[in-house]
Amino acid sequence: MKAWIIHKICDLNQETEPLKLVDIPVPEPEPGELLIKIKTCGVCHTEIDEIEGRTPPHVYPVVPGHQVVGIIEQSKGHRKDLKVGDMVGVAWINNACGKCEYCLSGQENLCNRFKATGRDVNGGYAEYMTVSENFIYKIPEFFSPAEAAPLLCAGAIGYRSVVLSQIENGNTLGLTGFGASAHLVVKLVKYKFPDTKIYVFARSEKERKFAMKLGSEWAGDTIDMPPQMMNSIIDTTPVWMPVVEALKHL
Repeated sequence: MKAWIIHKICDLNQETEPLKLVDIPVPEPEPGELLIKIKTCGVCHTEIDEIEGRTPPHVYPVVPGHQVVGIIEQSKGHRKDLKVGDMVGVAWINNACGKCEYCLSGQENLCNRFKATGRDVNGGYAEYMTVSENFIYKIPEFFSPAEAAPLLCAGAIGYRSVVLSQIENGNTLGLTGFGASAHLVVKLVKYKFPDTKIYVFARSEKERKFAMKLGSEWAGDTIDMPPQMMNSIIDTTPVWMPVVEALKHL
């Protein structure tokens, strides 16, 4: 099968071909695993972090990609709700022990045996991949593969952030940074908390216009003063300044 691989850490300001297109064997599923024929894989900033060494793969080469949607081609698992031909998704958490205090409390990302899709094991920049039946998600038929893929990373991050924010209907919510995750948060919050006003802080005018189009109450620059204070603010930027500015508006 064809696959893109990360074969070394490199500086993207200097390297023009950080990924290599190669032919590798179709993987064989182990007991408890499924083979997926990949339809779509979303692109995430984490792939850049892997390539440049901020969260480097443990073994090279590795196939990146962790927003994977595909069709089950072969099953060696035991789940009765999954069968060959089903459309499924694979996210960042590829595997964990399932027995430690973190796994048992829904915090598998903290497990000592945690493995990340596309970093610790081969991911979705390929034609096929294998995954444990414990970390595969059945995709509803009303989604296309391209619609579902971003929900497995940007959507999951946004949903978790909304839960952690503990907002209630009628609260005010701020979003600093308006990329893949935050625009999904607007849609989610408008659906679950229709009386909640959303205030967006974003650097570009294009992002601010997009935020207003999706139903935000207000959109300004990172350093602008919003019309009112907020109960919670979700930050999705990778830099420090927006965090400091956001604290002024709580």
